[in-house]
Amino acid sequence: MKILLVEDETNISDFIQAGLTEDGFLVTVAPNGTVAGIEAQTNSFVAYIIDIMLPDADGIELCRQFRDDGITAPILILTAKGDLADKVRGFSAGADDYMTKPFEYQELLARLRALIRKTRGYPRSPIKIADLIIDPNTRTVHRGDETIELSKKEYQLLEYLARHHDRLVTREMISKSVWDCETNTYTNIIDVFINYLRKKVDNKMEIKLIHTIRGKGFILSETIPGSNG
Repeated sequence: MKILLVEDETNISDFIQAGLTEDGFLVTVAPNGTVAGIEAQTNSFVAYIIDIMLPDADGIELCRQFRDDGITAPILILTAKGDLADKVRGFSAGADDYMTKPFEYQELLARLRALIRKTRGYPRSPIKIADLIIDPNTRTVHRGDETIELSKKEYQLLEYLARHHDRLVTREMISKSVWDCETNTYTNIIDVFINYLRKKVDNKMEIKLIHTIRGKGFILSETIPGSNG
């Protein structure tokens, strides 16, 4: 999921970018309003984090501009300006949340995820394929009575396969949707992560769910592709 972070203080932007990247987001940093405007026009983001005090713009006015341009994704204002008047201006300009510096990263992450969940219609129903249950709200995975521990990228890949269950997904589709990459750069990595998932999801199970279609891609299904059962 792509985030646009509009922040001119490099120590803060580096800190936030490192944390959100570790938590599975793809973060683009814009150091000023001009770059932010270009990024917002040319790319799609699931959320925006905007500082008020930018070298060439007022972050609240930038927020207003984004709304006027038709951007509906959640906007979180992150600033040292904590006066009530500034908060009112921010919300009036279309911001969805407002945090003041200094801040705790875990609170920022929790608020950001809450905003994204709200716009995506959470809570979402669990995904069930055979005895595999994936809960997208808690990001937990169970197969039968067993809890399966997955890394962030393993979970993202499994959920993507599950949402397209019984359908072929190509490496290119996975590369674009899970790794946010338009090319085949991650093709070998995808195969590595498919093997990771097989060991955790299918190992010792009579019914195998993750299938490779040679030369084409993968299918998550409780039936073997090409069989009549």
